[in-house]
Amino acid sequence: MSRPMNDDEVLAELNKMVAFIRQEAMEKAREIRVKADEEFAIEKAKLVKQEQQAIDAQFEKKQKGSEIAQKITQSNLTNKSRLQVLHCREEQLQDLFLAARSEILTFAEDEGRYTQFLEGVIVQGYLQLLEPNVTLHARERDADVVARAAESASQVYNELSGRTVKFEVETTLSKECAGGIKLTSGTRRINIDNTLDERLRLLEDRVLPEIRKDLFGPNENRKFYT
Repeated sequence: MSRPMNDDEVLAELNKMVAFIRQEAMEKAREIRVKADEEFAIEKAKLVKQEQQAIDAQFEKKQKGSEIAQKITQSNLTNKSRLQVLHCREEQLQDLFLAARSEILTFAEDEGRYTQFLEGVIVQGYLQLLEPNVTLHARERDADVVARAAESASQVYNELSGRTVKFEVETTLSKECAGGIKLTSGTRRINIDNTLDERLRLLEDRVLPEIRKDLFGPNENRKFYT
């Protein structure tokens, strides 16, 4: 039969129980701390990775933006340079055509050549119109030479076509005109512009592609030629 514990024995048992509970509590605290450290480490790594990804994405976005801005700047510079080249080329062409216009302005001063030219374009106009009556529009200063040229042209026209033509000269062309004539049919419905200005303009339009090629080389952007 067991005897009851005395005070010392009770105290010893209580001390054992307290020690056991303390030990359990410390083990449990250690487990909680370890788990907390692991979760903290995982969460920390997760946050670090997210921040790193965000930084990488931001850097990539800025890099792309910088590349786009650089390309735009380069494109603008290229276009500006191309426009400057085209502008210089147009200036050269205009200088060339201005020189040509200066030449035709002096052409009318050579009466022999100018009269021969007038006879040719008047015959050409007669043959295009095939009208019995034609009005010739000339500069006021050219009235006499046009009348003489038209008379000779009428004879040539008669030899070529077997037709006769009556003409009258009107001094309606501007003083700014370089010379030449305009022809109008008797009905006033058909007009033919054989002025030096118009012939130069037509010549410019027709030979401009060839002049561009001779001066600046073939167009690299053009793939087909007729």
